[in-house]
Amino acid sequence: MPRLLRPYGEWDIRLKSSVFKSFRFEIVLYSLLSLLYSLLSLAVINIGYYLVLQKGLWEYSGARAVFVSIMNISVGVALFIVYFLLLTRKFVIFIKEIYKGINEISLGNLNNRIEIDNEDEFALISDKLNKMADDIKRIMENERRSEEAKNELITSVAHDLRTPLTSIIGYLDLVSTKQLSEEVRRNYIEIAYSKSKRLEKLIEDLFTYTKFNFGEVKAVYGEVDMVKLINQLLDEFYPSFAVNNLEYQFDTSHSSIVILADGGLLARAFANLISNAIKYGIDGEKININLTKDTDKITITSTNFGEVIPKKDLDKIFTRFYRVESSRSSETGGSGLGLAIAHSIIRLHGGTIYATSTEKSTVFTIELPYKPKAN
Repeated sequence: MPRLLRPYGEWDIRLKSSVFKSFRFEIVLYSLLSLLYSLLSLAVINIGYYLVLQKGLWEYSGARAVFVSIMNISVGVALFIVYFLLLTRKFVIFIKEIYKGINEISLGNLNNRIEIDNEDEFALISDKLNKMADDIKRIMENERRSEEAKNELITSVAHDLRTPLTSIIGYLDLVSTKQLSEEVRRNYIEIAYSKSKRLEKLIEDLFTYTKFNFGEVKAVYGEVDMVKLINQLLDEFYPSFAVNNLEYQFDTSHSSIVILADGGLLARAFANLISNAIKYGIDGEKININLTKDTDKITITSTNFGEVIPKKDLDKIFTRFYRVESSRSSETGGSGLGLAIAHSIIRLHGGTIYATSTEKSTVFTIELPYKPKAN
């Protein structure tokens, strides 16, 4: 049975530390063995020759002695070559396997692997070729996933841009071509304006998500009071709570919790979470936010009691353009990027964000590293 492939890099260490298993040592060893086998074979041949032709014939003449010497040398060289070829036959087989593996990889069969049953230089070459095939396969799979993601992104963006844009064009067309009362005209213009703002928000979220996706966003760290930050955000969202007949409650046992973070980015992340809670928590009539502190982290939970998220969808809600139902996009006017952006911001800060859902509520939990302020 072939040995399991060793992790990349282990072969280099083995080659440096085990000279006796190298290809050069094996060549020397097989050469000595071939020489030994040749000498033993010649001894057997000469003994047989002596016994068959009797001892007296060896002294028949000097010419015969020269002939026998030449024959011994010739036969010895031939035997050496034969034994050497037999002993090194595994090298030829291994080289053929390497050639076959290279050929398979060049033809696109990236699942082909060269079996390694030795620890010499040929094994190193085989291991490198296997790793190269793994790397090429991984790169191609990443390219395929990137292409699929790009096509999905284009499709989603086109759909989400077209929906409000179609409404804008339709209402503006009515305003410009139809005889409408002033009240209806004003109503249509307000609708077109709201759709335009939605379109602006979607484009802004798309640019932000793209920047995070390409690693173009860098956090500028400073001291951020999380209690103050959350209170300010809740005050800013008060009109939205009022319009949607929602109550909110912020619970914490601390008057101040200061961490090192990018205040602007965290404000964006928590604003997206609060906005999401308002959109999908209307039926529950209230939203609870809780902030706690441990020795090494702070934990913020946002609980809404509206429409719950099915468990099968919990691992998808932080991906771009996620919707539990296709109808929710038109009902809520979301871009589908808010939670994805929040997820990227929290991860940028070395934290985690996840969601849990029961029959009565949905809880978003954020954990961020806590580093006490130096005295």
